Amino acid sequence: MPEAANMMTLDWNTIRIALGGAFCLLGALLCIIGTIGVLRFPDVYTRLHAASITDTSGAGFVLLGMALMAPDWIVIVKIVCVLIFLMLTSATSSHALVNAALTAGLQPKIGPMRKGQPEDEALP
Repeated sequence: MPEAANMMTLDWNTIRIALGGAFCLLGALLCIIGTIGVLRFPDVYTRLHAASITDTSGAGFVLLGMALMAPDWIVIVKIVCVLIFLMLTSATSSHALVNAALTAGLQPKIGPMRKGQPEDEALP
């Protein structure tokens, strides 16, 4: 009977590999959803929004899953460095692309964007 009890207990390695795989699958699913959004949305602004939000979170989940499955601490430190770099640069690059599109004169499909509205100027 003690052999059956040993087979039923889950150790940390089994749990972390299963969680890591689940996080990697969740990240891959989010990246696929972002790709579908890029293909289906009508203009550059909505496409960029779909790509930046879902791909950043998808890559974050994939990196978290990889960190859980990492065999050594140095690998985890490297993955965390990549995750920090990704989180800092993704929002910055998305903002720069939207700013360039607005400067180039691209208007969204749902209506024109105005730079200054009279309501904004009336505020103290």
